[in-house]
Amino acid sequence: MQALTSLDGDIIVLGAGGKMGPTLARMARRALDAAGASRDGRGARRVIAVSRFSDASVATTLESYGVDIIRADLADPRAVASLPFAPNVLWLAGQKFGTTGDPVGTWTQNVVASTHAAEHFARARIVCFSTGNVYARTRVDAGGSREGDTLAPDGEYAASCVGRERVFESVARRTGSPLLLFRLFYACDLRYGVITDLVLRVLRGDTISLATPIANVIWQTDANRLALRALAATTLPATALNVSGPAISIRDVAERIGALLGVTPHFADDVGADALVANVHALHAELPFDALPLDTLIAWAIAWIRQDGRLLGKPTKFEVRDGRF
Repeated sequence: MQALTSLDGDIIVLGAGGKMGPTLARMARRALDAAGASRDGRGARRVIAVSRFSDASVATTLESYGVDIIRADLADPRAVASLPFAPNVLWLAGQKFGTTGDPVGTWTQNVVASTHAAEHFARARIVCFSTGNVYARTRVDAGGSREGDTLAPDGEYAASCVGRERVFESVARRTGSPLLLFRLFYACDLRYGVITDLVLRVLRGDTISLATPIANVIWQTDANRLALRALAATTLPATALNVSGPAISIRDVAERIGALLGVTPHFADDVGADALVANVHALHAELPFDALPLDTLIAWAIAWIRQDGRLLGKPTKFEVRDGRF
């Protein structure tokens, strides 16, 4: 990956034990190795993955791929202060699920931990993962939220995500750190994501609400590749970038799934007029890419679930309209 090989120094993935971190770290390691860029004149270029790694097998697998592992609680300022400095930083840490039941934990992970990291990695290139939940819902026919729109968080989770962005922006402004706010809308792996959610609902015969009629989706591999390329697109002052694929119709996708499964989906509620949806024109201008075709993702998700593939048990809750996750 040319974007990585054009940058000097180690790459550190903070929050590498979650949904996307393991595959992102492995992708970075493979890209450097494949390009013959394992050395930069100072010694071997490292890819460092930092997490509590509550699932020890994740750390073991990453080590087998040549990724350096550091176990640390990123909400602990002493742990963050002990981390090695790296000039290329990807911040993936945060909390969404369980926000309603643990608002203090949500703000601790999304804002307090961000403060420690932003200070420790001042002057590094930083890609800070954020979310489309920082925006207000927009009319389906309006083309989606743009990066310059006024932020209007709904609920504790979304407010804490705005807080995370503001912390990184504040430190970047003071210290001269190039920063990109990576506003990701609904990454999909076979183990989780909007498409997997819909396949499961159709299979179970669940009623699918159309109150939220559309959602953006992007294949996790595409999102990871964009995140690594974004290191070379960090700027001073900071910029934000909506990251996703096209918006999909929930009804259309459910009906496609049903046709492949031989099942008739069940729908409820009037079709809503608005949703959290991204305008991705800026993404395609800055980091053009060819997204995985939607029909391919649907077919893969169906096959995965039919063969009892492992699921994370973390629904995206894309349909939530009251800010409670």
